[in-house]
Amino acid sequence: MFNKILIANRGEIALRVIRACKELGVKTVAVYSQADADSLHVHLADESVCIGKAFSKESYLNIPALISAAEITDAEAVHPGYGFLAENAHFAEVCASCQIKFIGPKPEVMRLMGDKVAAIKTAKKAGAPTTPGSDGAVKDEKRALAVAKDIKYPVIIKASAGGGGKGMRVAHTDISLTQAFQTARAEAEAAFGNPEVYIEKYIEEPRHIEVQILGDEYGHIMQLGERDCTIQRSHQKLIEEAPSSILTAKQRRKVGKYALKLAKEVKYSSAGTIEFLMDKHGDFYFMEMNTRVQVEHPVTELTTGVDIIKEQIKIASGEKLSVSKDTLEPRGHAIECRINAENPEDNFRPSPGVITTYHVPGGPGVRVDTHLYQGYKVPPYYDSMLAKIIVHAPNRQQAIRRMVRALDELVVEGVHTTTDFLKKILESESFRRGHYSTHFVEKFMKNNKKDKGEETK
Repeated sequence: MFNKILIANRGEIALRVIRACKELGVKTVAVYSQADADSLHVHLADESVCIGKAFSKESYLNIPALISAAEITDAEAVHPGYGFLAENAHFAEVCASCQIKFIGPKPEVMRLMGDKVAAIKTAKKAGAPTTPGSDGAVKDEKRALAVAKDIKYPVIIKASAGGGGKGMRVAHTDISLTQAFQTARAEAEAAFGNPEVYIEKYIEEPRHIEVQILGDEYGHIMQLGERDCTIQRSHQKLIEEAPSSILTAKQRRKVGKYALKLAKEVKYSSAGTIEFLMDKHGDFYFMEMNTRVQVEHPVTELTTGVDIIKEQIKIASGEKLSVSKDTLEPRGHAIECRINAENPEDNFRPSPGVITTYHVPGGPGVRVDTHLYQGYKVPPYYDSMLAKIIVHAPNRQQAIRRMVRALDELVVEGVHTTTDFLKKILESESFRRGHYSTHFVEKFMKNNKKDKGEETK
């Protein structure tokens, strides 16, 4: 096992890794920007190093500064968390060249699965179903129109190096495709430094299903079941749960088998997630593979009893998987809500500021992953997520009631949050019955606006 790990991240995930390390008897090094000097992860780590100014490119994306911090503190390994450099193959290679272990999969696997076009080809080779679309990147509008004619509208344009909804546009006609193609390329260039895009058939009213994977460096690979991440806004997940309320036992086996085949195809080691869309007929289509730990990993931890962060660390240190499909016993239902510093009444505008009052929920089956404390200043430079509330209960309906209770108990004052908005979703009839798609939030917001208009009249 490592003696010391540097956490190349901030916020709740940095704190989550510190806690796992403490329980493993591993010392930790926190890195922080000038804006994060008072962040909780800085205070709870064994050591801390300032790596630059507030903006990410000058701190959390600054590879030389991160490597220097690891070297001056004698850290043997780096945990990248999620976001920032977590799926950056170049960073993993730099770590290796400096004899620092990158806690994640091999760089070549990250590079392969990080290229969406290459990932789709790999999925096809592994026998996983893929969405009809272009055979590789689409270079110009003429080719884009030809692909759309072949697979029929609606179609979706996606950035080859993308993620998080950036460089993604839906088109229903030749005119809208021409406009969307140029916009998507420009977005992809700005966000990822790579303008390449590809085109797929747009699956209407889908469910977003993902499968958690764990693999060690000895060829042992397993899947820990699926999560349902359908409740999202602008391709950003808001509520996640495990298991999915819509899958039959047969569908659950099928999607797990697809994920496992793909993970074995690339000889995956570490924690990762393979994402699928499921259409209204119950058919699955491979979306992408995330070669890192996911924000929503706690729902799988609560339903399986597996500490995914600890497994990541142990795998990177050379240990074998400590769990197997024979010992895995999924139980109950878990739901996670992301609490963001955003104002739902103002088109989810970010809401930085000072936390003046703060109280976390508690009681049976409630977990809170957060870096907040009273007096903490929420900076305007990073992702707006403040906390994750995760609950576990014997079944889905009890989990929903427990989450509503937890959100009622949560107090965060000084900034706007999405707490009440999430509570309304959980209390909606569609969510409780499990009847929704990835477009649920947009429809929900539209209906709420209509109701408010009627009340005003």
